[in-house]
Amino acid sequence: MTNYVEQLLVRLSQKACCLLNQPPVGLVRLGSLRRLSPVSRKFGYDRGPKSIARYYIDQFIAKYVFDIRGHVLEIADNAYTTQYGGNRVACSDVLHVRADNPKATIIADLTCADDIAADTFDCIILTQTLQFIYDMRSALGHVLRILKPGGVLLATLSGISQISRYDMDRWGEYWRFTSLSAKQLFAEFFPPQNLTIETKGNVLAAAALLYGLASCELEPAELNHYDPDYEVIITVHAVKPAANL
Repeated sequence: MTNYVEQLLVRLSQKACCLLNQPPVGLVRLGSLRRLSPVSRKFGYDRGPKSIARYYIDQFIAKYVFDIRGHVLEIADNAYTTQYGGNRVACSDVLHVRADNPKATIIADLTCADDIAADTFDCIILTQTLQFIYDMRSALGHVLRILKPGGVLLATLSGISQISRYDMDRWGEYWRFTSLSAKQLFAEFFPPQNLTIETKGNVLAAAALLYGLASCELEPAELNHYDPDYEVIITVHAVKPAANL
């Protein structure tokens, strides 16, 4: 009798846990998220100062802050260079594909950037850029070429995300990544031992990003929870091999 009661209690406990973690069909309440259009199409920037993707990107840049030094290249603007580089930065350049960007100091297409001298930059910050470049391999080949030996690439890639309509209509948006595709792609250019590839995100953060919520609408504990099956952002820290002595 005692064993039966114990087994019954175990089954009841398991069922209770199942109900708490997996509501039965028909009891899920979607509330204001039961909609066919997003809350925002601007990645939440009309709802708060920082998108969910940028929350994760800021964490990544802050982790490798001391790699932002010397001669630094950034894409479109130099916001991360100035925010995190401080007096470690001797020279800051901004690359853009179009000449109408007033912040650009270098006008070039990364896929054919032959005019940029080899071994120029100590650090290249390449956040949320490769998804807009169809020929990624050519772009990464030039990134590797223009890095100094021992130089560092800080790159972020979109995993789960909506289309950026602004970019799609101007130069195109071609790719989404996983940690595995990033690992194989970057290993074509950097030694595997010089690569650190990580992911950030979980199902709540992914859903909130797709609906267009801002990062301030989730708790830090919710954003920082890690689920490897929901890769919102993929981060890449890559070091160009030092020159042979």
